[in-house]
Amino acid sequence: MLHPIPGHGPAGTGGPWRIAVASDHRGQHVKGRVIERVRELGHTAEDFGPGDEKSVDYPDFAARVAEAVGSGNFDRGILICGSGLGMCIVANKFPGVRAVPCHDDLSAEVSRLHNDANVLCLSADLLGERLIDRMLELWLSTGFEGGRHARRLEKIAALERRVAGK
Repeated sequence: MLHPIPGHGPAGTGGPWRIAVASDHRGQHVKGRVIERVRELGHTAEDFGPGDEKSVDYPDFAARVAEAVGSGNFDRGILICGSGLGMCIVANKFPGVRAVPCHDDLSAEVSRLHNDANVLCLSADLLGERLIDRMLELWLSTGFEGGRHARRLEKIAALERRVAGK
């Protein structure tokens, strides 16, 4: 198992997961590799678009994945754009979505251990294939640690409900 944080391991991996995957035009070339790797790791991956490298607006594709994850129709999501940041901003507008832009092993693993992240946002421009493969493996195999982190996530959920007027 790959776990670079001293003293930490997976807190229960679960799965296999149903994973919604989308990109913008800049992430299209990485998306196919991500879907292939997710499937190699034993999960189901569904391509939410786009189908080619023609210029598109990333909010449209981020919203598709975030809605699928937030509604519970998919367990997790992966979004890929030039930086990973625009997609992340859009995804976090949806209730129940905890999207994170990860850029290394540590951020991928901690996003699961401490934040129970359910949408991974990746940069097509800044990350190499080998690093993306490792981050996917960590992100998909690391469970949520719970404990004090669960209390914090409940506070986030309460804020979501308050902002939504529920």
